Amino acid sequence: MDVLNFLGRHVISIKDFSREELDFILKVANQMERLYKEGSNLLKGKILATLFFEPSTRTRLSFVSAMYKLDGEVISLSNPEMSSIVKGENLTDTIATVQNYADAIVLRHKLEGSSKFMSEISRVPIINAGSGTKEHPTQAMLDLLTIQNEINGKIDGLKIAIAGDLKYGRTGRSLAYALSNYDVNLYFISPPLLRMQPEVVSDLQKLKVPVQESEDIMPFIKDLDVIYMTRIQKERFPDPAEYEKVKGTYRLSLDMLNDAKDELIIMHPLPRVEEIDYEIDKTKYAKYFKQTYYGVLLRMALLTLILKGDNFDLQ
Repeated sequence: MDVLNFLGRHVISIKDFSREELDFILKVANQMERLYKEGSNLLKGKILATLFFEPSTRTRLSFVSAMYKLDGEVISLSNPEMSSIVKGENLTDTIATVQNYADAIVLRHKLEGSSKFMSEISRVPIINAGSGTKEHPTQAMLDLLTIQNEINGKIDGLKIAIAGDLKYGRTGRSLAYALSNYDVNLYFISPPLLRMQPEVVSDLQKLKVPVQESEDIMPFIKDLDVIYMTRIQKERFPDPAEYEKVKGTYRLSLDMLNDAKDELIIMHPLPRVEEIDYEIDKTKYAKYFKQTYYGVLLRMALLTLILKGDNFDLQ
């Protein structure tokens, strides 16, 4: 099997990955579907440490599931209050310790740049599971996998709207950078207070990615192939009064899709609060729960590539 070598690689930012690398990861993820169903011992003897200093359901559990599907082991810190953090231990010392227990570390932390900094001191791979408001690379990868698999095996040529909290939402930001590797048109839909950061828009424009910004999704509905909804993140707002101004601003309802393409897919990194009506769950458009399945396949692929390099055979 001709493999790009990812052995021992840190996964910090989606911007660190080329299109060739992303396409290869997606290819391996699709090959993992059989192993997901049948099981495998590809990672037998390997240990993954999951360190989550912020709440998580899907990201943490999908990494755990991915490791177990491949016969690996997992050690976890999901409640910092039950760790030495409460005694004053800093993150650097935590990583310096945990690297002796595991072959790779999945880290989620509220501080910007935390995963990048930890990757500079860790001798085992660090996988960024969300740092501050800027990065969530494996979410972007599984989003690419969802788009590719749910729309005729392609990403090029699509029109994709990313809507909601684009200022504080790391998922929308990471997805936008991931999509910059492809021939797409992007639409950023948000209230003025939550617009995508100017540096992101500027970066995309330098890469010749067509971008339109708007407060209203309706003028674009009939042309869109993907709607990627995100929640307004109350926990990210420095001023609660600012949150009150925008909460509930964006809600996708069934009647808004009257003119949508038959092939439209609606995605969401979850958790959902009130931005997608429950009526949509029953439609062919809803792919947000399918995303969670693709998340396991993607993380199975990534863990295998990082921990085995080119030393594996899926046949």
